[in-house]
Amino acid sequence: MWMTPKRSKMEVDEALVFRPEWTQRYLVVEPPEGNGALCLVCRRLIVATRERDVRRHYEAEHEYYERYVADGERAALVERLRQGELPVASLTPEERAARAGLGLCRLLALKGRGWGEGDFVYQCMEVLLREVLPEHVSVLQGIDLSPESTRQRILSIDRNLRSQLFNRARDFKAYSLALDDQAFVAYENYLLVFIRGVGAELEVQEDLLTIINLTHHFSVGALMSAILEALQTAGLSLQRMVGLTTTHTLRMIGENSGLVSYMREKAVSPNCWNVIHYSGFLHLELLSSYDVDVNQIINTVSEWIVLIKTRGVRRPEFQTLLTESESEHGERVNGRCLNNWLRRGKTLKLIFSLRKEMEAFLVSVGATTVHFSDKQWLCDFGFLVDIMEHLRVLSEELRVSKVFAAAAFDHICTFEVKLNLFQRHIEEKNLTDFPALKEVVDELKQQNKEDQKIFDPDRYQMVICRLQKEFERHFKDLRFIKKDLELFSNPFNFKPEYAPISVRVELTKLQANTNLWNEYRIKDLGQFYAGLSAESYPIIKGVACKVASLFDSNQICEKAFSYLTRNQHTLSQPLTDEHLQALFRVATTEMEPGWDDLVRERNESNP
Repeated sequence: MWMTPKRSKMEVDEALVFRPEWTQRYLVVEPPEGNGALCLVCRRLIVATRERDVRRHYEAEHEYYERYVADGERAALVERLRQGELPVASLTPEERAARAGLGLCRLLALKGRGWGEGDFVYQCMEVLLREVLPEHVSVLQGIDLSPESTRQRILSIDRNLRSQLFNRARDFKAYSLALDDQAFVAYENYLLVFIRGVGAELEVQEDLLTIINLTHHFSVGALMSAILEALQTAGLSLQRMVGLTTTHTLRMIGENSGLVSYMREKAVSPNCWNVIHYSGFLHLELLSSYDVDVNQIINTVSEWIVLIKTRGVRRPEFQTLLTESESEHGERVNGRCLNNWLRRGKTLKLIFSLRKEMEAFLVSVGATTVHFSDKQWLCDFGFLVDIMEHLRVLSEELRVSKVFAAAAFDHICTFEVKLNLFQRHIEEKNLTDFPALKEVVDELKQQNKEDQKIFDPDRYQMVICRLQKEFERHFKDLRFIKKDLELFSNPFNFKPEYAPISVRVELTKLQANTNLWNEYRIKDLGQFYAGLSAESYPIIKGVACKVASLFDSNQICEKAFSYLTRNQHTLSQPLTDEHLQALFRVATTEMEPGWDDLVRERNESNP
């Protein structure tokens, strides 16, 4: 249990209220509605009213204004900003050109465009300005979008973002790692390592920590060394690691030789916490589809899609399918990418609805249609569509971030209850929860009125049973900390007698505090625990930090996978590991690059 304290008390929280002295220090004011802080320079609302967040915004975006140091200058600056005036010549033309070039390079990276396309963007802007604003064509002279310059600027942005992450990581009270070795579908294979950290104010930071080339780090020992090196570079020790979220591959969860076993063994010490591991969040459709695809449906449908993309692109009935396919992974067909795409319930459901058109198309091109006369295969197809649709709904629920692992675990438990219900319904031949299977069965009954046994319930009960065992195995650690999750999500209804002895006094005192009860009712969990005194409630606050540091969604991994599948043509080009990491960091981070620092770095390197 995490409720037993193993570490010293945390620092006292900063006040969660706006401070008047921030106006001159960070150029922000309290907005009329009273929530957050409004930046006078860029007019953006900083949602969290903590000095840490306000300071980070100021240092990342507006450090230029540090040159106004005297009290009189600072006060005059604030007054001019209040009136909507920016200081004259706050940036030189060269600095503006440098910022524009950096912004364009970042946009090219976000859209997955090749290095050479910067020149094309430059030509487009030049044509536009010559026709519309000819007097401003000269501004383009300071913007260099050549391939080499674009590469170097992306690397500079990556270094800046990584530096921001490392600065924040020093304040992490607890953190977790997500290890994804199934996302990459280009020509090389990589391990994406994401980190989720929580500071003393319960501010959550999710970001890419590093990318590890599995070709160069094939053994688990080499992988372990690379991850420890990345953690050491970020200033993080294993003593603060709380959780591991992984895929379900043998490389990750092998009983004796998996990476998780190695990391848990490495993290065992008197000062370390018990590391919680769960492997179902990442690529849920891959975890489950291998267990429910009893008749190799996906492989067959993949062959159909390849035929359509090569010989049926003009058929109107397939345009929706082709459009969705191209939006996911472009015009090129990558087998692994295609299979992963097909394992998503929404896609499979669309293909199932087109099965009549698919059969007619296969006949027209002379391909085999034997599956459409196999009633067992058709029933398996319908069952796979239905179960993957249920898994898709669960996956979307798990994609919602910033709800904390307690809520995510509730979704898992609810789905397991559904699986029990599905078992009973299949046994009773009640197909209410399986509309696609019911549609197939009804059609087969019309065609084979004398055949009483259209489908075998035992076959699908066995599949659901396998799925239940998989969920139980992959999320068993979350059950181990169930009491911690319940305490975190509902501290005022958690009975003290069910809590460990070490936390009972704090919990009783918390539940007797009327002011805290009122705060709990009107604030979300993150805000409530951020305002909870670490001096008065050190154990409960410690549990909150640990639970908040667990990955509560697969959003950042899905973001990386989506970026990769959309831009696999670009990412399959010869790229160094350093450039690949830079592209993925830009694509997945929520941090804003420190443009002033980047411009200053450019000026220092090109005096």
